[in-house]
Amino acid sequence: MSEAAGTGERAGHGTELLVVGSANADLVVAVDRRPGPGETVLGSDLVVHPGGKGANQAVAAARLGARTALLARVGDDAHGRLLLESQRAAGVDTSAVLTGGAPTGVALITVDPSGDNSIVVSPGANARLRPADVRAAGGLLARARVVSVQLEIPPETVAEVARALPAGTRLVLNPSPPAALPPDVLAVCDPLVLNEHEARVLLGGGVGGSGGPGPGPQVPGSGPGPGPEDWARGLLALGPRSVVVTLGAAGALVAGPAGGERVPSPRVRAVDTTGAGDAFTAALAWRLGLGEDLATAARFAVRVGAAAVTRPGAQQSFPTADELPPATP
Repeated sequence: MSEAAGTGERAGHGTELLVVGSANADLVVAVDRRPGPGETVLGSDLVVHPGGKGANQAVAAARLGARTALLARVGDDAHGRLLLESQRAAGVDTSAVLTGGAPTGVALITVDPSGDNSIVVSPGANARLRPADVRAAGGLLARARVVSVQLEIPPETVAEVARALPAGTRLVLNPSPPAALPPDVLAVCDPLVLNEHEARVLLGGGVGGSGGPGPGPQVPGSGPGPGPEDWARGLLALGPRSVVVTLGAAGALVAGPAGGERVPSPRVRAVDTTGAGDAFTAALAWRLGLGEDLATAARFAVRVGAAAVTRPGAQQSFPTADELPPATP
């Protein structure tokens, strides 16, 4: 069965940001430390939150004040109803959210005392979001200034979004979970937004054969070997129009054909990093749709990402525009 799930408060007023992506129920357990292979650890009581990278981005943008719509698929179940309620409460247009076909997707998340997390996703209904669903939402795409997409939905659906993109509409793509992207999709990414791990995967294990990150905490680019500027140059060579590499507490690097720029993040006390990347990407995409250049939009987005890590959970941690930390001088 496939049916529209309803219309949010902002439907009919044009769309500054259309998010095409996943909607999951986040099942979260806090642990003293994350388990190793074959190991069992005790955790806190289970908490269920609305999540999924697509749904997270839609809520994050709407909470900041953007006119936002979501194209996604959820199951006809309690988790699906939870997700729809969260979207509507934030003011997201849910007229393109489809129901049925499989249970709602689920993310199993463990969070340690430092705020770092590990996530396993069961896609569920997200895997049933098909290219035909994108074509059926052509009117919504035509009204969007920016379309944001991630990789928790089928790759052929992502490719259809890239093909269906109207002239003048900007595509923001976060390759998470990381996977190779076809040249025609990369060619319309403006920007490709990704973290250190995702950058290394797309570059085949690291620029210059450096392999994966070494053990222990490290500020990206502070040690020997290739750093974010090298990754950005390598990624631009793959074909996207621009690239943003997120660097956690160090902020972000924005890069295009004319060069790159580091954007520092405000200093905050991290409680939980779940959803922070989604908040950053949503804020970036929205501000690009308002006409800001990439560096200016990123300076706003790092403040949104920083605010998100100061609270537990994903969607419930996303700030309003009045709750952002001051910009870094």
